[in-house]
Amino acid sequence: MIKRVLPVMSAEIARGTLSGFVVICLMAAVMFSDNLFAKGDLTLKPERLPDLVMGSEASDYSLSQKRYELETGKAYRLEIFASGLKPYALRAPEFFSSIYLRKVEAGGMEIKAVSLMELEFEEEGSAEIFFVPVKPGTFEFYIGGLRHKGMEGEFVVK
Repeated sequence: MIKRVLPVMSAEIARGTLSGFVVICLMAAVMFSDNLFAKGDLTLKPERLPDLVMGSEASDYSLSQKRYELETGKAYRLEIFASGLKPYALRAPEFFSSIYLRKVEAGGMEIKAVSLMELEFEEEGSAEIFFVPVKPGTFEFYIGGLRHKGMEGEFVVK
């Protein structure tokens, strides 16, 4: 009978030790949780990026920026200007699907959407996007139909 009781007692002691360890781990996680989670609204006070200007007096096919370096979890705002020299359609499909889009401001309107496909300008104008990158990587952007003219760049998200 003693031989049967010992394995049962050993298993109960092991379960008790394991549950005590779990409780200690949970307590430690709660104590240090202030350092694990972001404080406040990540979308407030976005960092303004250099403007992206499509077309200039020097060339219809110029882009003012070819590279943007960003960080995940940080809020940004990017103003995009079209010179009106040509129709321009800014495309960045992989990038647009890897950000939290807060809003787009254009033409006196504030547009709230889940995602973007492209920003198309038929004439001179501007739009400003407010976003938070959520996925690291290198993502290309380009002007539809004018990529072969050098109208392309990249968003590098770390």
